[in-house]
Amino acid sequence: MELRNRLFVGVIGPSNPSKEIYELAYKVGREIGKRKWILVCGGLKGVMEAVAKGAKEEGSLTIGILPDEDKSLANPYIEIPIATGLKEARNLIIVLTSDVIVAIGKGYGTLSEISFALKYNKKVFGLKTWNKELPIIKVKSIKELIEKILHLAY
Repeated sequence: MELRNRLFVGVIGPSNPSKEIYELAYKVGREIGKRKWILVCGGLKGVMEAVAKGAKEEGSLTIGILPDEDKSLANPYIEIPIATGLKEARNLIIVLTSDVIVAIGKGYGTLSEISFALKYNKKVFGLKTWNKELPIIKVKSIKELIEKILHLAY
């Protein structure tokens, strides 16, 4: 299948997550990888590293949209590092490149990405993330997450 016809799943989350959130992101990455979806993330550490590790272990393509100008800063599980030099403004690129967004954990960067996704009418799925009055699709498990992505994306 052509790359452009595959589902691009953006995963967002904090760079300094708890162990629980890191493990959750890793498991989400594995599920993304099993389906050969393309992972899009911020490319650095924390949730970004965990999800990329899981996706890559299952054979998915991993893309990191980096905040800096140096591609070497990408975590070791990113296959395609994209150096932007845009700092936090790169969050918009992550959102626009993705077909759906999965928010795991909390952080102000994560909240900004959720806001961009909502502004651009992207479906946002939340796992242990912000519980403000945001119109995101809250899910309680990885299984539920995958089922809802499949239902809405295809």
